[in-house]
Amino acid sequence: MSTALSSPEHAESNIRKVAILFAGGPAPAANAVISTAAVSFLRNDIQVVGVLHGYSHLVEYGSDHPLVEGRDYVLITHKMLKRTRNSQGIMIGTARTNPGQQIASPEHLSDPARTAQLRTVYEALSSLEVDALVSIGGDDTLKTANKFMLFQAHLPAGARRIPIVHLPKTIDNDYMGIDFTFGYFTAVETLASEIRNLLADAEASRSYYLAETMGRSAGWLAYGAAIAGEASLVVSVEDITGRYRGEEPWTDPATGEPGVRPVMKVEEVIRRLVATMRVRETDEGKEFGVIVLAEGLAEFLPGQYLEGIPRDEHGHISIQQVNLCRRFSRLIADEYKKQTGRSRRVTGLQLGYEARCARPHAFDVMLGSQLGVGAYRALVEEKLNGVMVSVTGQLKLNYVPFTDLVDPNTLVTVVRYVEPASDFHRLARFLETHVNE
Repeated sequence: MSTALSSPEHAESNIRKVAILFAGGPAPAANAVISTAAVSFLRNDIQVVGVLHGYSHLVEYGSDHPLVEGRDYVLITHKMLKRTRNSQGIMIGTARTNPGQQIASPEHLSDPARTAQLRTVYEALSSLEVDALVSIGGDDTLKTANKFMLFQAHLPAGARRIPIVHLPKTIDNDYMGIDFTFGYFTAVETLASEIRNLLADAEASRSYYLAETMGRSAGWLAYGAAIAGEASLVVSVEDITGRYRGEEPWTDPATGEPGVRPVMKVEEVIRRLVATMRVRETDEGKEFGVIVLAEGLAEFLPGQYLEGIPRDEHGHISIQQVNLCRRFSRLIADEYKKQTGRSRRVTGLQLGYEARCARPHAFDVMLGSQLGVGAYRALVEEKLNGVMVSVTGQLKLNYVPFTDLVDPNTLVTVVRYVEPASDFHRLARFLETHVNE
């Protein structure tokens, strides 16, 4: 066992070459994760392949399209990793290509047509003689990692097996199995700084800003930015309950099955936002403010607002094209004038992309570094497969099986929402302008 100031012991392992890939949207401290994972393997004499731009090149592999170093992958060396832990961006790039998009149930894993892209990924990695894969990404990438593991379970006995571990990434912080994801606090501070600037502008011009933050599924980013940025009010998907929630018929785009879906009662939400503005004026003497909306509210818009909006490979609507904050800013200005007879300028702004590659804060670098080292410990020291690396307390590593995170019947991950009435949720409500409803 290692003692203080001693070097880590050399671990025995059958892994001679490992691949690392990053998929989905960027996040601060991505390079801390990649570089610490890579150096951990390199120090144990394990070669490291950096797969470029997620799965996008792997799915193009074939006898007439072999993987090419420099175009499709790089061999990561100690020299490449010089002072990369605190750097911005993603040193191996990213993409949203989803090789498991045709698989929606365990039965689909026996269908060669549906598993064709997973097989191509497997053959591409095998062509590089990769012994293990480190997947870094959000919940969609976790689903892909799980499907890749399950696909290999259907391979003939004696076929190469490529164990896979997953490192959770999302500035949205909506991951089950871990308290905070790397990049979250950097993103919160970046957005909070912008909100504070908007507040000063709003006060000077006696106006309002409607700031739309990232957070498709849950409100962690919106709530964090609102708390740290001293916003007047924050609304996320968790708040669309009671009188703010309705239903409408719809057809599932993935299955074509008819059903109903929850929707936002837009008029009720708009009236609630205007109520905050009026209370700030009458009770606090403030004719300005910033209201934060989570972008995921767009998924709750009635169908009339979403006509012509495309969906991506994961079935998500293009939130950027919805432009929720611009739509709502007009509705709020109209409702305010209807109630008061006066005009108030309300400007909608989409915030978020500028936070994804911001220079990482110290905590995110430490958290990302531990996750990167955790990938090495999981594969080499613990000899695990099909686990997500997590941390608790004083960055203590633990390994969560995919089976605890993915529904075995639908192969879909579970979103971790901000719990209503939790202390975190209550903090935001306590600090914002209080409105008696």
